[in-house]
Amino acid sequence: MSKNLVIVESPAKARTIERFLGSDFKVTSCYGHIVDLPSKELGVNIDKGFQPKYIVSSDKKKVVTNLKSLAKKAELVWLASDEDREGEAIAWHLSNALKLDEKKTKRIVFHEITKKAILDAIQNPRKINYDLVNAQQARRVLDRLVGYQLSPVLWKKIKGGLSAGRVQSVSVRLIVEREREINSFSKSDFYKTNAEFLTSDRRKFKAIFETEFKEFDEVEKFLQKNIKSEFSIISRTTKPAVKSPTAPFTTSTLQQEASRKLSFSVSKTMTLAQRLYESGLITYMRTDSVNLSNEAKSQAKAEIIERF
Repeated sequence: MSKNLVIVESPAKARTIERFLGSDFKVTSCYGHIVDLPSKELGVNIDKGFQPKYIVSSDKKKVVTNLKSLAKKAELVWLASDEDREGEAIAWHLSNALKLDEKKTKRIVFHEITKKAILDAIQNPRKINYDLVNAQQARRVLDRLVGYQLSPVLWKKIKGGLSAGRVQSVSVRLIVEREREINSFSKSDFYKTNAEFLTSDRRKFKAIFETEFKEFDEVEKFLQKNIKSEFSIISRTTKPAVKSPTAPFTTSTLQQEASRKLSFSVSKTMTLAQRLYESGLITYMRTDSVNLSNEAKSQAKAEIIERF
């Protein structure tokens, strides 16, 4: 039996990581969250500081039983769920549900599934980040309070099957408010003019007259007046321009570009990104960071030197 048990979220990720760690490590998956609030009740004790009531999901009981058995046989358990609030909560739930000994449990995180990143994580374990755990708990409790309290009101007042939520309800309000602004906007017409010039060496360039005209008659008179006018350049300023490359994708920019260029839905984009991440081909896709690791930069540099 392996001395070390590493628990990750997905089986695809487990297979990739196990190749890097060798025979002393057994890598297995918890298949995401193993506990959640009960589906048939509020599951939040409002009178006791909004304390959540967690239960092992029915489809995860077999997984938990198997993980408990593996954990008992291992000398060390490594909790390697994702480094976000959901992943941190999963690590905490695993620690509690499996009744892990804190002295024999380590928390590790990584941003890409490469051999170097995994070995670095093993060399630099940390403790569970309870700020992230509490952030996830707050989100889950708010989801439950808003959804369970408001959705039945929608069913009674508007239509059955509708749902309210912590995010979607606010989003709908923002959309409605913006639509009302659009509908109440007072339109006013104005006219702008531009011209195309030909230089003495037959090069074309365009210029825009910054003054706006309120009436069509005014702009027509202006154009007629300038039909036979002669124009000259009285000054020219040359400035250096720097064009930076596009920043690496964040979650939202990845989704936007996939939609704009490939017509992918958000769910399809994230499913494909998850597969790429689990195969070790991209960094973690749920992020607002545009920073590249030193390893990624050195690999890009080596590739550029080799090709160009």
